[in-house]
Amino acid sequence: MGENKRGSGRFHSLRNTVKRLTDRLSENEPAMNKQMEEYERELDKLHVQIRSMEEELRQLRVSRSQLEQSHKQNEKLAATLHEAKSQIEALRAEVEKLTAPPSSYGIFSSANEDGTVNVYVSGRKMKVSLHPTIKTKDLRKGQELVLNEALNVVEVKGFEGQGEVVRLKDLIDNKRAVVTLHADEERVGELAEPLLREKLSVGDNLLLDARSGYLLEKLPKSEVEELVLEEVPDVGYENIGGLEDQIETIKDAVELPFLHPDLFAQHKLLPPKGILLYGPPGC
Repeated sequence: MGENKRGSGRFHSLRNTVKRLTDRLSENEPAMNKQMEEYERELDKLHVQIRSMEEELRQLRVSRSQLEQSHKQNEKLAATLHEAKSQIEALRAEVEKLTAPPSSYGIFSSANEDGTVNVYVSGRKMKVSLHPTIKTKDLRKGQELVLNEALNVVEVKGFEGQGEVVRLKDLIDNKRAVVTLHADEERVGELAEPLLREKLSVGDNLLLDARSGYLLEKLPKSEVEELVLEEVPDVGYENIGGLEDQIETIKDAVELPFLHPDLFAQHKLLPPKGILLYGPPGC
């Protein structure tokens, strides 16, 4: 009986508690609804912001892709511009070469104490200046030089390989020589640097630069020239003492076939093909 009363009291108390909570909820329902509405509005704002950020991210990706493409195009344009610049520089250099005034060639003769040099230009001896990069000690007599429009030496070449072939007649000293030209004309020429180290003999063929008068090179003789006498001797048989029998034999062998060819043909005689002379010189 007592237990039933206690159970009934607890139930009554629980019901009262539930009722009070329900009343409180009913009282707070408008406020809660208002908060829920505010929460929903905030959520909507967040959704809008998220969508806006997603759109910005998408646009950022597109912009980055466009930026990468622009960067690649810029690299291609830079490479094209660099190549075009190189081509323009090459064309400019070619134009400068083509429009540059012609250069003159000269032959080095000697150096002066003031740093200038003497050169032969088209047969004229001129005193000209050197480019700072060219040293006087590096120049050799008879060497070819290049002169600019102001007739200053700007480049050093080798030795001319063309000219007139002359024959050495006599050496005057260790720098000059007498040479024989065509028609037995004679001329004094100066030995160029390469010939100063050569052993020269009378009758050697030399290369002459007619513009400067320098003898530039010793030319090899042909086999026929080595067997030909440079000068016909004016010594006759009457200048030889003794050897009458030998002289008569030589005359018969050498002169008779030319003086009496009809007799040789009539008697079917064959002239000798040659004569062999032996013994020390002068015999």
